[in-house]
Amino acid sequence: MQAVLLAGGLGTRLRSVVNDRPKPMALIEGKPFMEYVVLELIKHGVNEIIFAVGYKGSMVEEYFEDGSRWDIKVSYAYEEELLGTAGAIKNAGRLVTDDRFLALNADTFYQIDYERLTALSEERDLHMALVLREVSDVSRYGQAVLKDGWLKTFDEKIEEKSRGTINGGVYYLRRSLLDEIPEGKVSLEHDMIPKWILEEKRLGGFVNDGYFIDIGVPEDYYRFDEDVRKGTVII
Repeated sequence: MQAVLLAGGLGTRLRSVVNDRPKPMALIEGKPFMEYVVLELIKHGVNEIIFAVGYKGSMVEEYFEDGSRWDIKVSYAYEEELLGTAGAIKNAGRLVTDDRFLALNADTFYQIDYERLTALSEERDLHMALVLREVSDVSRYGQAVLKDGWLKTFDEKIEEKSRGTINGGVYYLRRSLLDEIPEGKVSLEHDMIPKWILEEKRLGGFVNDGYFIDIGVPEDYYRFDEDVRKGTVII
């Protein structure tokens, strides 16, 4: 199974504590954060990873090289300019050969049931399957809503503080969707997924309650480091 890891962001909110490397390469107990993401993917059957890189992307390539240290195949898709999530996936898509592939953020560690994700996609013949997570205050994010496993709303702004589900940032999509993403800077979350819902593409998923963290801000970066040291996160 192939996976595209989105590692091209600038990581400006983490610069106060990590300013010499791309955010996903921030060190956690002597290893880059992204290595924990890679190990989790390998555990669930991923044997080829395409790193979508930009800012200081050569540092990613110098570390992971051809992937042989982890017994996987690794390649790199460089962005000359920021392309957004959908644009980065399209740029990396020229290296995708599988009919369906994973795409996820390299600065987020999310423990999910990947077998369930791929099975759901195949059983329902989905264009894209995605994973949601429940939060106590959905007003901080754009709400995403499933009904009977089908995605009905996405990136919906909610003013009132309330419990709900949001995007978990893990996607399993058909390669054919790459042709529908325009060239240039395009957001998967704000541009393409809402458009595909309106077009009645077959989008579905499930809510997952596994361990989740995005190291975009210093307090979460330190929290993940502590969770690894305490054994809360087991790879």
